[in-house]
Amino acid sequence: MQPIFLFIKPYKITMLASRLIVILSLLCLNFGCQFKSNDFSEHAYIGGEIINPKNKSVVLFNTKGKIVDSITLDDNNRFLHKIEHLQSGLHSITHGGEYQVLILEPNDSIMLRLNTYDFDESLVFTGNGSKKNNYLIKTYLSNEKEAKKLVEYSKMEPENFNDFVEERRQRQLNEFSEFLTVNEESEFFKSIIKANINYNTYADKEIYPFAYFGNNKMIHIKDLPENFFDHRNHIDYNASQLSHFFAYNRFLFSHIDNLAISEYYKNNPFHSKFNRHAMGYNKSKLDLIDSIISEPTIKNNLLKYKAREYISYNHTEDDANELLDYYLEKSTNEEDKTYMKDLVSSLKLLRQGNPLPNIALVNYNDTEHFITSIITKPTIIYFWSSNSKAQYRNSHYMVDKLKQQFAHMDFISINVNDNDDRFWKNIIDNYSFPTIHEFKFKNSKQARRTLAVNYLNKAIIVDENGLILHPNANIFSSEFNQTLEELLQKKHLIVKQDAL
Repeated sequence: MQPIFLFIKPYKITMLASRLIVILSLLCLNFGCQFKSNDFSEHAYIGGEIINPKNKSVVLFNTKGKIVDSITLDDNNRFLHKIEHLQSGLHSITHGGEYQVLILEPNDSIMLRLNTYDFDESLVFTGNGSKKNNYLIKTYLSNEKEAKKLVEYSKMEPENFNDFVEERRQRQLNEFSEFLTVNEESEFFKSIIKANINYNTYADKEIYPFAYFGNNKMIHIKDLPENFFDHRNHIDYNASQLSHFFAYNRFLFSHIDNLAISEYYKNNPFHSKFNRHAMGYNKSKLDLIDSIISEPTIKNNLLKYKAREYISYNHTEDDANELLDYYLEKSTNEEDKTYMKDLVSSLKLLRQGNPLPNIALVNYNDTEHFITSIITKPTIIYFWSSNSKAQYRNSHYMVDKLKQQFAHMDFISINVNDNDDRFWKNIIDNYSFPTIHEFKFKNSKQARRTLAVNYLNKAIIVDENGLILHPNANIFSSEFNQTLEELLQKKHLIVKQDAL
């Protein structure tokens, strides 16, 4: 799941700060903690209060992305944990599907307070180490805001786009320099903030060619200004401290795609339409990852996600197996290998013309149904998470439009979370989603694996008998309507590889 960084507006920090001082005192009384210490031993504290918790625990991860501990909330929904033998770096916590990255260094004592009903407007840090974490969130949210405008920015001519993003990057670096004039922080913190700013800009530049040229003209990537990819001279492909950092991975994902394009055109006609689902192109990506990256975590993660992109698409069984074998030769992570083998096995059952696996669902009124029992018409099954506000709003909005165009079809909405039902139902109530076709998985973990729900935008199209017409559609695709009409007219025929 993608990391979520959040930032409290300055006026809200002021309002909450006084309350947090009281909360910190109460927490120390309750837990008997001593935050102020004169020694400089290798440990740190992380604690806080969660209002309207989704479950009774907070999970803490170390710099390697491995679970350190599952911390149980007390009766007042508070928690406190001392991290012994701390290694400076990017740690993270999760609660109910929400994910927060933290910078932790020895002698930090970071407290957070959040309300799960209003996560992005309620999270705030206080304590020793809070300034650097609030600044990290600030830079991330700024980047996220700009990323939403990338489609608009990508209409600029290459020279103008390059100047624009470089000026923005320099402005952010200057703002950070001003911050450091009044705040003395560690070299590690400085490197993280600079990486967040730089790699976000580098990612935008790597994404730009796909948005600007489109599949029909990707060959013109060679005509970009000579200095457009100058940032590639400053890349650390083995930055282990950034292995779980969103901006860094966002860059690497698009960078690998771009590097493989030159190999693609060695084997395809010069002016042919670019096909991102070509076997050779996807093998080239795995070859590049294997050759330029040696750090195991970064390398294995990229291999897994790039192989999954291809395997999850509507390819033939032989193609999926061929790329799986190619991936297995390169990955050294046995857990990832098992996951990918299981994914291919699940996808075999989701081939076009096969019956939809009969998983158990629970409706809004807490009644259990098997999914095939509620399918009586051609149906689109789509998915959403309580933790992805933009996605669940947009998916329901898109389905409302599709209902008007395809009135003869049914639409089944499935929430993928395993949190307390009240969170799922509150969203349905708050947005007035029609409850008649709202469901959640009875066993979320098993059902997501069975249906290969690796992406929230995935949709499954079935006919009135529950036979699969398309196992991995995307209702947001510009070609979705046309493809849906073709599927309904020609049941069980193989979908064109570039249909969706």
